[in-house]
Amino acid sequence: MDIPSTKAEIQRQQTHAKLWIRRFGRIGYMAQGIVFALIGFLALLAAAGFGGKTAGTSGMFQSLAALPLGEILIWIIGFGLFGYIVWQLIRAFKDPDGYGKGIRGLTIRTGFFISALIYGGISVKALKIAVHAGRSGGNSEQTMSAKLLSQPFGPWLLGLFGFVVFCFAVYEAGIGIKGSYMKKFKQGEMEEKEEKVARITGKIGMISRGIVFGLVGYFFVQTAVTTDPDKAKGLDESLSELAQQPYGRWLLGIVSLGFILFGLYQVFRGRYQRMDFGS
Repeated sequence: MDIPSTKAEIQRQQTHAKLWIRRFGRIGYMAQGIVFALIGFLALLAAAGFGGKTAGTSGMFQSLAALPLGEILIWIIGFGLFGYIVWQLIRAFKDPDGYGKGIRGLTIRTGFFISALIYGGISVKALKIAVHAGRSGGNSEQTMSAKLLSQPFGPWLLGLFGFVVFCFAVYEAGIGIKGSYMKKFKQGEMEEKEEKVARITGKIGMISRGIVFGLVGYFFVQTAVTTDPDKAKGLDESLSELAQQPYGRWLLGIVSLGFILFGLYQVFRGRYQRMDFGS
């Protein structure tokens, strides 16, 4: 009689744990949305010529820290992103989305794992700034690239990293174009207006993010080919590069607005995303 009760207790504990992981993951989606919305807002100011500048996560957090109650918001974002990290790791290893173990599936799941690593760094960066430990320095992407290029097979690993980022960016932009991202929403729980807003913000936001992350991946591959760490560009440098193109201010404005809409989409995602666990 003890065995069934033990199994029932284990099952109850597992269900309770999964419930908290889902809640934590939903907070993570929303925290990620806030990050992109703020980066998009700063870049939009730059595109409009209001004295702003394109900024990656470090610049965005530094700007936020200067505002009233800004440090509190940074603490919330920093801890909230851990929920997103946990969920991305689950997507990478448990495969609840059913991408499988083929080349396409493994590439996408590797993208989830890389995403978890990237947002892990962003979360730590946010918490450091919140405790006044953050400091400006050299380009972190260039520093990472320089260290990796000095290692055996470093250029190959860096090139592979850039290739995976580029492929994931193309994949995400493709999802945005097709609108298939709505299949993962619990649309039955959404009001008609909510579903419409989520569809529009998701399409524009995912295409915009795909464009910029495609540039990031391309620059990392270029760094691996040339073995020149100065070629490496992160989010802020990629936005600046976009601004330097013909009609760059308009392009930057459109992409920045897309980042803001992506942030809003992530809030809807945190509320209505299907979050099942793999086998």
